[in-house]
Amino acid sequence: MAIQKTTDTDKENNRINLRDLECFIAVVEEGNIITRAAAKLKISQPCLSNQIIKLEEKLGGVTLLEKKKLTQAGKAFFDEAETILSALKAAAQRTKRIHQGESGYLAVGFTSSMANGVLPNILRTFKKDYPEIKLILSEETGSDRISRLREQLVDIMFFYSEDRDFSEEKDLKIKKIGSESLVVVLPENHPLATKAKITINDLRDEDLILPDRQFATGLCKEIIDLYTQAKIQPKIVLNAVFMVTILGLVSGEFGISILPDSVKNLHRTGVVYREIAGQLTKKNQLCAVYRKGNFSIILKNFLDTIK
Repeated sequence: MAIQKTTDTDKENNRINLRDLECFIAVVEEGNIITRAAAKLKISQPCLSNQIIKLEEKLGGVTLLEKKKLTQAGKAFFDEAETILSALKAAAQRTKRIHQGESGYLAVGFTSSMANGVLPNILRTFKKDYPEIKLILSEETGSDRISRLREQLVDIMFFYSEDRDFSEEKDLKIKKIGSESLVVVLPENHPLATKAKITINDLRDEDLILPDRQFATGLCKEIIDLYTQAKIQPKIVLNAVFMVTILGLVSGEFGISILPDSVKNLHRTGVVYREIAGQLTKKNQLCAVYRKGNFSIILKNFLDTIK
């Protein structure tokens, strides 16, 4: 006796497809009336009837409809078919929203000083415009910040331009955001606190608390440049990593400091902020850095928000 082999075509013909589900659901939704369902699907009545018969055969000879009524098996299959199509539509919609940059996630790296300045406004605006985007935020303080960007652990990183020379970084793109001037941070009872503006010459004999050079290279350079322009040697007594640490030390009258203007958003008891008169050095440029090969629509929308 010859054994008949099952071909790939036979397997394909026996598979239930989406069209099978759509036809069956249409029939049920039209009260199990084939003529109305056929008109809804814009196919002939014989074609639809044949589609239902073939579906029953694919299910192993199960009867789904009997005398224009759903069988118990038909009811069970209808519930499952609706779930499948609903899940498929939801997946298609979700995929479309991700493609359009309206859903998904974005990893954002920043320094602590950025969190005191322009960054909160950018994040607030972006979350309002794209509520389904999950922002993964990370405060970056290490010297390997660029490595994390290159390794795609972060999508975009906020920097002060003076913290690093990006001119040779051919794989990165830089977007300038704005600039910040510097302010003097004084204990509230300091004699200079009575002045509206302070010159660097006024600070000649003051102990200076600087941000840590490792994490704020550009900021430290800009502060030192102010003293150099005034031909004064700064009396540096300490380098501190965090802004709140510096403010605490100033409040304790351990010394004075010079920090970006955004530090004024940190309301620390016992501390006052004063403008610097004759600030000759260039203002510290804020910038966003990202990989050239990152073509994410979400990133593009985020950059538009920055703009």
